[in-house]
Amino acid sequence: MGYMMYAPTRVLFGAGQLSHLHEQAMPGKKAMLVISAGKSVRENGALARTEEQLRMAGVEVEVFSGVRANPLKSTVMDGAAFARARGCDFVVALGGGSVMDAAKIMAMMAVNEGDLWDYVSGGTGKGRPLTKTPLPVICITTTAGTGSEVDQWGVVNNEDTREKIGCGGYDSLFPVLAVVDPELMASVPPAFTAYQGFDALFHSTEVYIGKMANLMSDMAALTAIENVGAYLPRAVRDGGDAEARERVAFANTMSGYSMVTGCCTSEHSLEHAMSAYHPNLPHGAGLIMLSKAYYQHFVDQGCCPERFVRMARALGMADAKAPQDFVTALERLQRDCGVDGLKMSDYGFTPDELDGIARNARETMGGLFAADPCALTHADCVDILQKSFR
Repeated sequence: MGYMMYAPTRVLFGAGQLSHLHEQAMPGKKAMLVISAGKSVRENGALARTEEQLRMAGVEVEVFSGVRANPLKSTVMDGAAFARARGCDFVVALGGGSVMDAAKIMAMMAVNEGDLWDYVSGGTGKGRPLTKTPLPVICITTTAGTGSEVDQWGVVNNEDTREKIGCGGYDSLFPVLAVVDPELMASVPPAFTAYQGFDALFHSTEVYIGKMANLMSDMAALTAIENVGAYLPRAVRDGGDAEARERVAFANTMSGYSMVTGCCTSEHSLEHAMSAYHPNLPHGAGLIMLSKAYYQHFVDQGCCPERFVRMARALGMADAKAPQDFVTALERLQRDCGVDGLKMSDYGFTPDELDGIARNARETMGGLFAADPCALTHADCVDILQKSFR
């Protein structure tokens, strides 16, 4: 029942909120504005609008582009060097979870010497403490998936060691300000709307069944699950459905709060290992591929049955009475969003990689396994991956 709550981020939530950015107190005078390697924020006008808002607030702007899905350590280090060279005193992330994650870790490395993996705890990381406080960060999210705009973590892929690990975790890495404006999400394509929405869902379902669940995380997680279940199919079918976009965005931010007050489980460890092996795999797509076998394992083990029933009801199955109903509701949601046919093989996975992926998951992000409702062995992880493989 007990919990610790620290969520210091000021959040501007709702349609049109980007236009109010200039009214907020800025944490510095010169910003590194981080965007992805894609074209969307340039083409849909979000970049120009953000630059204008920052300049109206009296801020000088330097744009750093190049962040890809599953952000790379090399990109983070380049961004940190960019911020130092140009004398930036805070960082603004404009993009989805990858951009926000990368921006937070760039802010950390802009003022701390050495290599990022000197400060990473897990895998081959050296686990050293920071010597200097990271630069302040503002997050403007253009997707509804990670909840990264309100938490203190960034997931980074070390391409040299094939390790994808959560970095940071310091109170000083909480964004000082987040803008969650559903209008910025209207142009996200249907498939990626679904991938991102399921990422928010699984953050919340993992937290809800995890051993660190508590009264506060339950409230945030169930609210996120209910909103994803009710509104994600609508957002996938019609990206211009303003109500659906707003409610999925709200679910996303709630999923962030669920992680701040609770903890994800090994589903995320397994997927991070998958996308470390194949960085072209969208994180949410990987989670979808794993999800049926992953949750079925815990249902079959008889773990927290009442919580699976409650999640099934949150997904819209009002008459749910058995834990298996959650898996049924999950399958239905995936069908409704058109993502039930995803295949690992389409992204280059082969069956002979699965044992290594399971091992990588425990070696790099083993801490999340401690939150599982029932202990997973290595053999269990391999079995889940094998059942997920198509």
